[in-house]
Amino acid sequence: MLFLATFFPTWEGGAGAYDFVGEFMKATVDLADLVGLHLVMSRNAGKGEYKIMVAAMGWATAELVMSRCIPLWVGARGIEFDWKYIQMSIDSNINLVHYIAMAALVWMFTRYDLPKRYRLPLTLLLGLSVYKAFFMESFVHVFLLGSWTALLVKAVITGFLALSSLGLFVTLVHGN
Repeated sequence: MLFLATFFPTWEGGAGAYDFVGEFMKATVDLADLVGLHLVMSRNAGKGEYKIMVAAMGWATAELVMSRCIPLWVGARGIEFDWKYIQMSIDSNINLVHYIAMAALVWMFTRYDLPKRYRLPLTLLLGLSVYKAFFMESFVHVFLLGSWTALLVKAVITGFLALSSLGLFVTLVHGN
């Protein structure tokens, strides 16, 4: 967060304008998350499935506590019902699936016995997982999507990413 605030200050463009280059550079900083995820999984002993689950659950829990816990706790306890809290809850579940898929991709990518034919699909899926937020924000801005439609598109993209990583995981781990 300090790195983002120092090198990528808020954009002073006009109202309704979108800074594609600045947002792309901010999304590129998420590559450091992949390095950190690899370090966490490489320091723990155990089977790959457990490493993936522990790293993904820890990351999703930290993200939930730091960004959504207070608004959900304060806002959802209020007297008046609002659909944004339901959307935040659904978005948290989508993010959990995304983090599990990303942890599995990082674990598969760093295996020493990875066949060469899996390198390109894993790299493409890792790139999609890192830049997913940028693609979503750009897509929502260009096509002027509503919040429910954007949530549906995010769920579809995350589902594609998760099913693709599951398919690669099953063929890589259980195919050997």
